Amino acid sequence: MADVSVVVVTYNALPWVERALESVRGRETIVVDHGSTDGTTELVRERFPEARLIEQENKGLGGGSNAGMRIASGDYFLLLNSDAWALDGSVERLAEFADQHPEAAVVGPRVLNPDGSLQRSVRGFPTLWRLATEYFFLRKLAPRSQALNAFYAGGFDHDRVREAEFLLGAILLVRREAADTVGLFDEDFFMFSEETDWCYRFRQAGWKVLFTPDAEFVHVGGASTQKNWGPMFREQVRGHLRFLAKHRGPKEAERARRLLLASLRMRGLAFPGDRGRTYKEAAHWLAGSSTCELLEAHGHGGFDTQSRR
Repeated sequence: MADVSVVVVTYNALPWVERALESVRGRETIVVDHGSTDGTTELVRERFPEARLIEQENKGLGGGSNAGMRIASGDYFLLLNSDAWALDGSVERLAEFADQHPEAAVVGPRVLNPDGSLQRSVRGFPTLWRLATEYFFLRKLAPRSQALNAFYAGGFDHDRVREAEFLLGAILLVRREAADTVGLFDEDFFMFSEETDWCYRFRQAGWKVLFTPDAEFVHVGGASTQKNWGPMFREQVRGHLRFLAKHRGPKEAERARRLLLASLRMRGLAFPGDRGRTYKEAAHWLAGSSTCELLEAHGHGGFDTQSRR
């Protein structure tokens, strides 16, 4: 059995976390809890006494994952959302694939929705054009085109092995050797875009990010996103700005702020109800500060940091 350590970050993770942990039972498992009040920690202690439980202040998904990886012993880290679970044999197949591809820092599986349909898990790095295609809905004009949908990896074939720019962080198998080379998650990304930044750093260092359909996991996705959608949406926007400021410079991030501001003002007018209100509030937030000021503070406020996608 491949030497895989599983890291699960939790925050009020019921009802899905039991299924997640059961699916990886028999492997070193580390649960990092960020202050659950719904019985998550009690369930872990009672049902999974072999798992190592760390309770700490909420440091975001990246910070929680880092805490688990720092004490893990495996040659690979399986970072697993608490609302995701492995189908039979998939952890083994994922690790075997990684063994066969030593050039890969990150390997991601085929991800399914609970109804068995494909959940597209491959993405492209943010650029001004790609953000425009997403936030102005240009990608809707040609959903499968690379030109208008590179942000969502339009046309990416999820039925064969492919190299990806980055993979969504719900299920990632990460090679310890690669993580030792480039470092762990950048904890300045409190929530959203931490895996984007990490995959970018891996690729810059010469490693590959690979997708394989031979291993399958189920991911509920956004299990508690809706009840905190406004703050989480702003964190998503902040993640884009932080990524561009770090890797493209502050001027590019400022251009992105203006682009996003225009798009969210448009969305605020186009959508009624709570959705439109969220866009208007996010636009007001973007308009009220410079990019530098927006990135100064993390946006954590007690909302979920382990199941937001």
